[in-house]
Amino acid sequence: MKIAVVGSYGAGLTMRVPRSPEAGETVSGGVFDSGPGGKGSNQAVAAARLGAEASLLTAVGADDFGRAARELWAREGVDASKTLTGAGATMVGFILVEPSGENRIAIAPGALDELDAAAVDAFRDEIAAADVLVVSMEIPLAAVVHALRTAREVGTTTLLNPAPARALPDEAWALIDIITPNQTEAPVLLGREPGDGATEHELVTALRARTGGSVLLTRGAAGALLADAEGEREIAPVPPVAVVDTTGAGDSFTAALAVAVAAGASLADAAAYAAHAGAHTVAAEGVVPALPTAAQLPALPSLPNPGSIGPTR
Repeated sequence: MKIAVVGSYGAGLTMRVPRSPEAGETVSGGVFDSGPGGKGSNQAVAAARLGAEASLLTAVGADDFGRAARELWAREGVDASKTLTGAGATMVGFILVEPSGENRIAIAPGALDELDAAAVDAFRDEIAAADVLVVSMEIPLAAVVHALRTAREVGTTTLLNPAPARALPDEAWALIDIITPNQTEAPVLLGREPGDGATEHELVTALRARTGGSVLLTRGAAGALLADAEGEREIAPVPPVAVVDTTGAGDSFTAALAVAVAAGASLADAAAYAAHAGAHTVAAEGVVPALPTAAQLPALPSLPNPGSIGPTR
């Protein structure tokens, strides 16, 4: 199984607080921690832990955070040889985590803003060799679209994790085989206002109409809703043993989904496997420490054609 990831790396500066402050308010009693983050890096590390050959394209600065990133990838077995060292600083994310496990995040992109089509072109061989390309959206939109287009040209299945959500250019939609928005991201992608009354059925139907591919609407504790060529069906939630920190749960879910699809699982079975990965991650503190190994999850479902996949259309 080979997974290529185009996305972000950033240092996560996390503070656990009794509650999030209101505007102009200072809240004391926090506990600080720092560690590696960024959706692309998290997804690549998670895929490697689940047994895939993972390659990563991102951009970091020539600073301590960037050096720590390369040490992490070497330690986790992620091929980051094509990752760009930019002129700007490595991305930093400031994360507030409440006792409930819910989080609020602010990001300074830094070197990530330098990730461009030329960097994606240098990553073309890795995309061509992959079973699945995973793309997330903490990077410039031009790099997102060029990565998806490159995968289409070389015949690699594309999985877009549209976070943080923003409008996509018309040309991007037909390049997506699988899209995995949550309930907040789906309306944004469609140009709707969140809370405008659209039903989940309407959202996944509209997304399928735009991509022609498969839609997996994630709903946290309520599981997920899958819509593809076989119709629409529920993916049951996996209750975690505890909700400690939801940071990174979506990245764990996305990586497990990609690994299972690359292994030949149906999208429904892959989504069920991914739900176990997400539940594992929310039950532990931090992001990278909470990403599961294959041994910590149920076995992948029996596969009719192990190791073979094709476009999900």
